[in-house]
Amino acid sequence: MELKGVIEGIVFKNEENGYTVAKFKYGGNNTTIVGYMPYVQEGQNLKVEGEWTQHFKFGKQFKVEVCEEVVPNSISGIEKYLSSGIISGIGPVTAKKIVEHFGEETLHILDNDVDRLREIEGIGDKKIKVIIQSYSKQKEIRDIMVFLQTYGVSVSQCVKIHKKYGSNSISVVKENPYRLTDDIRGIGFKTADKLARNLGIEKDSPFRIQSGIKYVINEFCALGNTYMPYEKLIKEAADILGVSEESVDKGVYECALEGKIKIETIDEERCVFTIPFYYSELSVTKKVIGLTVGEYKKLKIDIEKEINKFEEKNNISLAQSQKEAIIGAVNYGIEIITGGPGTGKTTIINCIIDIFENAGLNVYMAAPTGRAAKRMAEATGREAKTIHRLLELGYGEQDSMEFFKNEQSPLDCDVLIIDEASMIDIMLMNNLLKAINYGTRIIIVGDVDQLPSVGPGNVLRDIIESRCVKVVRLKEIFRQSKESMIIVNAHKINNGEMPILNKKNNDFYFMRCEERDKILSTIIELINVRLPKFNNEWNNINDIQILSPMRRGTLGVENFNIELQNVLNPKSNDKKEKKFHDTVFRVGDKVMQTKNNYSIKWNKLDSGDSGMGVFNGDVGYVRDIDEDENVTVIFDDDKVVQYDNTSLDELTLAYAITIHKSQGSEFPVVIIPMFMGPPLLMNKNLLYTGITRAKKLVVIVGSEKALSFMIKNDRSFERYSALRWRITNIMDA
Repeated sequence: MELKGVIEGIVFKNEENGYTVAKFKYGGNNTTIVGYMPYVQEGQNLKVEGEWTQHFKFGKQFKVEVCEEVVPNSISGIEKYLSSGIISGIGPVTAKKIVEHFGEETLHILDNDVDRLREIEGIGDKKIKVIIQSYSKQKEIRDIMVFLQTYGVSVSQCVKIHKKYGSNSISVVKENPYRLTDDIRGIGFKTADKLARNLGIEKDSPFRIQSGIKYVINEFCALGNTYMPYEKLIKEAADILGVSEESVDKGVYECALEGKIKIETIDEERCVFTIPFYYSELSVTKKVIGLTVGEYKKLKIDIEKEINKFEEKNNISLAQSQKEAIIGAVNYGIEIITGGPGTGKTTIINCIIDIFENAGLNVYMAAPTGRAAKRMAEATGREAKTIHRLLELGYGEQDSMEFFKNEQSPLDCDVLIIDEASMIDIMLMNNLLKAINYGTRIIIVGDVDQLPSVGPGNVLRDIIESRCVKVVRLKEIFRQSKESMIIVNAHKINNGEMPILNKKNNDFYFMRCEERDKILSTIIELINVRLPKFNNEWNNINDIQILSPMRRGTLGVENFNIELQNVLNPKSNDKKEKKFHDTVFRVGDKVMQTKNNYSIKWNKLDSGDSGMGVFNGDVGYVRDIDEDENVTVIFDDDKVVQYDNTSLDELTLAYAITIHKSQGSEFPVVIIPMFMGPPLLMNKNLLYTGITRAKKLVVIVGSEKALSFMIKNDRSFERYSALRWRITNIMDA
């Protein structure tokens, strides 16, 4: 819908992103318009396109999608326009004089021969200078916005482009719209390619081919890879771009010559790396080898005596593998401890901390996620931080995000214990190791049989398989853990065996159900009625989590979230909500961050502490939606984050999440729908990871045939990572 009118007042404007609420008069009617209108001012004539919406507090409003200034063409309109104060140096009296003198030619004079304003009494050199600067700025912004929106660029993207390039915006975009993918956060290849097509840029343009090559590699690496095989890149890029393989081949070499990518031969296969992953792998390789072969201060510790003291204090008897892990932590510079649930990893960590602290050493603890760090702190009774907080993530020069703990300012500790290490990707591991001095002991704890990190790399498995580092594998399940069918069945599944189903008075249940619609309705009844009745301490939103193998389909997380939101947090007049694209966010909703965002700010609810960064997989709850439609989310019970329209696409409903996204989290109750799906996805690794997310109860609903298939299926997506090859290549040389 289109409205034409004049802005009568600005109610609110966010100077950062241009979100504006304004009073608007059109055709004798008054309304409120809202949206991204960064440069509008009171008195401006506008043509706006959008739709009518109903705000929960302020009623009917017009939500603006496209905004364009309409320059008046009548003498009275021109006078009103100039009188509005939109141009510095021109007020109502001066505006009247200008219009009386130049009439309908006024705006033409301002555009093309502004010096003629000297003909007006009272306008001298000083005033003309102010008018020229103000009018030129208005015209520049107007022209840029009109130009970019004509070619399908959204208003919020226009703001980012103008902030980056200023008066050069149009010339930059015309020359090479693919620059936007490198320079502007949130503008990807597809947006730039659409803009380029509209501008008439040929599909075999070198700019397009090089940008397309980086796009294909980045998409491939988003699946968890650190590089892309050369031949695969050539074929896929040629297919996506609709150009010849020869053109792509030439483009790859041009990108390499310009330092945009790296080409390397690994195991006799040519591979293509983006620059960050290439140097991250090199850096991690160097540090892991350095920590392994480096000299460490010999500690005067009677390890056997210390272990005995720990056993007596805690009234336990450690297994031989646990003792091996504790001795290794003292004797080796870097050690990996890996094992499934119930194998005593936490007990080992507690013993190691006791021994090192008794020896006067400074011990730090960290984990990749806030929840994992919180569990680590609860299990040890000591402070544990997220890796990002440990490394002091914050704003550096030019407002870029950086870790303040690095080679120049390393961590001040003698021992570092990292938990849930299977979640650490190559970039995070690089930043972590850069902040560690040689001579610092590192104990890396994780379950190598879990799914690998969401981000690129296969770090834990690669380091283990390099045989460069001391590794202790824990396989024995301890007596107290044997009572839990979750733990017993997790190990059975990991060994390729069918789990024990429906043992009486236990914590692992299987409900047979074949039809997908029936599986869906059974799970909704479980979460809404049966489980809260079974244990009234369980909150059906906070404590019960659905983990699905897939995103789409009847039993995918997208459909589950729509169904469960309607049941668990239905629409209500007293609940604020906001529609964003196809998702409705409502106060009380369970939500999840879907990307690492290092620049988003958070504040602690009680302490007033603040910091930066919300990360892929973090789960929270919608606390408020304000009059500007900003969505406030609370993570980890006390970390408050505000999302506006520029960051809301990183948030999704989380009543159901994929098993991949559940890594590093624990939930009191986990429900898993079981159905046949793509063999590469429906595998043992995925099922094992899903089951081990539960603390108190697992319920699997669906097909026993599908369950058996997943347990027997060892196939998974191959990850292309060169870290193991790099380490062994040097160590075996």
